[in-house]
Amino acid sequence: MSVLKEFKEFAMRGNVVDLAVGVIIGGAFGKIVTSVVNDIIMPPIGYALGGSKFTDLAFILKAAVMDGEVIKAPAVSINYGNFIQVIIDFLIVAFIIFMMIKTINAVQRKKVEAPAPAAEPTDEVKLLGEIRDLLKKQ
Repeated sequence: MSVLKEFKEFAMRGNVVDLAVGVIIGGAFGKIVTSVVNDIIMPPIGYALGGSKFTDLAFILKAAVMDGEVIKAPAVSINYGNFIQVIIDFLIVAFIIFMMIKTINAVQRKKVEAPAPAAEPTDEVKLLGEIRDLLKKQ
């Protein structure tokens, strides 16, 4: 089997295509969550912290060395605000995924709990039942 044909079979398997779709959707979903956090959740928190942007929070270990307006050496800092923002992004994504899985499991549980309606007996089964009943009467 040629390498090209083998690769084509691998790439066109259902699970590989499903995985690719999942990664693409996940990337788009990540952008939505980042926007929700950056544009909706964090501004009120920043306002409550004194009007600063949350991602600007940092411990400055060494100030930048300046020569007039030119930066000779950049500042050395621990950017904990950005780290906290990433944690909030993760928690929101994890919570939404948890709620989606919980909903899917509940729907699947309802499908399992609801018994399938009894199938209507075929004409042959009805006829055999009538024959049985007639034989019992004799």
